[in-house]
Amino acid sequence: MLYYLYEIFHINLFQYITVRAGIAFFLSFTFSMFLFPKFIEWLKNKKTNQPIYELAPEAHQKKSSTPTMGGVVFVLTTVIISVFSVKLNNIYAIGAILTLLLFMAIGIKDDYDKIVNHSNQAGLTSRNKMFLQIIASSMIALFLYFNSFPTNLYIPFYKFPLYDMKFFAVIFWIVVFVATSNAVNLTDGLDGLATVPGIFSIATLGVFAYFIGHAILSKYLLLPNIDGVGEVVIVASAIIGSLSAFLWYNAHPAEIFMGDSGSLAIGGFIAYLAIITKNEILLLLVGFVFVMETVSVILQVGSYKTRKKRIFQMAPIHHHFEIKGWAENKIIVRFWLMAFLSNLLALISLKIR
Repeated sequence: MLYYLYEIFHINLFQYITVRAGIAFFLSFTFSMFLFPKFIEWLKNKKTNQPIYELAPEAHQKKSSTPTMGGVVFVLTTVIISVFSVKLNNIYAIGAILTLLLFMAIGIKDDYDKIVNHSNQAGLTSRNKMFLQIIASSMIALFLYFNSFPTNLYIPFYKFPLYDMKFFAVIFWIVVFVATSNAVNLTDGLDGLATVPGIFSIATLGVFAYFIGHAILSKYLLLPNIDGVGEVVIVASAIIGSLSAFLWYNAHPAEIFMGDSGSLAIGGFIAYLAIITKNEILLLLVGFVFVMETVSVILQVGSYKTRKKRIFQMAPIHHHFEIKGWAENKIIVRFWLMAFLSNLLALISLKIR
């Protein structure tokens, strides 16, 4: 809509991605701030509280009256504002919106089943959730592939592609989608723990998207130039705005949780940004906190199955620190700092290559 004001009425201001991204941020933030109190009140009236896992640390049991599914608000707000702000014929913006909606839908199904059955274990089974994630990931990966998206593999700090993956890129992208969405889902265990690292990751990859979509800047920074990718910066800016509003209500002590409807959507969107900016490998650094949480679970499960011994007192690792006596706020802020520092390091790769 905003872009077409430029095309039809020649309002030059709206041709710039940075201007539309800024507008998208503030609109998304404002609408989310307006909607969340009403949504929280509605959820409380409907008693849609977050079922707490019975083996979670004792402090978590006090959160059983907190409503969930906050992801519905910040994802739908992002989608609406994005449709208002982007070029609607841009395939990368369409792919970004599709990613958010598909992964949110999987999360809604999981959240709804848990709420209806009043049990944290009553949602989608791991197998069913994985199956749906693979279906959603396949749709987006094939969408990119059949729209002639480059299939070259890049690594950080190196300006040339390693090789062309061709159709195997689709399989690789599916793995990136599933791994990242699950990693963010695992991290979403404390108030605001997944929100701020999510904002940092989206912001970092949004910077890459802007430069990669810009012919002059991409050449100067020795980045691949992919025409049209820059438009996704507007979607990234919109979700950062809505997540910032969500953080207002999700900060400790949380008034609402994002639920799987939010964590899966954030993870899917981060994966999408990494793929279209050719940063699938750099994502290990961009999403360091999410990687750390996931690795802690893998190590814990692997150790118990092979040695019948646990490495951590509880996994994911944020629960380990809880049991060791760290205050929840201390864990959250320290994980935020790690996310901030890892994203600063990731941004260094823009110039060092």
